[in-house]
Amino acid sequence: MKKSVYSLVLSDDVVRAIDQLAYENNTSRSNLINQILAERVSLATPEMQMRNIFDSMEKLMDETFQILNQSSDSMVSIRSPLRYKYKPTLRYSLELYRSAGPATGRLKISFRTQNRQLIDTLNDFFAIWIALESHYLARYFPDGIEYLREDGRLTRELYHPVNLPACSGEDVGEAIASYIKMLDGCIKEYFANLALPASTLAERIENRYRTCLADPNFIVI
Repeated sequence: MKKSVYSLVLSDDVVRAIDQLAYENNTSRSNLINQILAERVSLATPEMQMRNIFDSMEKLMDETFQILNQSSDSMVSIRSPLRYKYKPTLRYSLELYRSAGPATGRLKISFRTQNRQLIDTLNDFFAIWIALESHYLARYFPDGIEYLREDGRLTRELYHPVNLPACSGEDVGEAIASYIKMLDGCIKEYFANLALPASTLAERIENRYRTCLADPNFIVI
């Protein structure tokens, strides 16, 4: 949505109230005024659409996940504890894009740990995960899925639901929440079964992944 600079004459009391409300909502004065006017004329701004997506996600996240407040209205972070030695925490950082394009945002997965063994194990899981998605989602993404793989971190582009073209913000939020829950479940199953041979463990994760994809309500992003 294109933006331009306009001059408005407002009373000082109104500006003080707007500034206080903007501070409470972690946004700027201009952005808050833009949202208020958009609501008045029934126009959905990118910020409103992102809020709609985040609200939909939060409704679907169970008590396993802790949603953290962010200073940006385009980002949210989610924590999920892992039952493993050293009690590491998985962190999912989601950033939604303001401008329209093939991708709706990106998801970064990382560990809150400095333990080398845990990081190496997570790196091994990421390799399996990328291989699974590259194979099973190739028909949806013929040009491939964009990943950035770093030590102990994986960033994945999230795309508009390809098997649900006409979708709402609630649908996108549901799709992202389902993806995070599926990914989180696979990571936890992987760490819970490290005693298995590597090939057996990889097959187990693949079977779980395929089961999720077979759900007729699963939305591919």
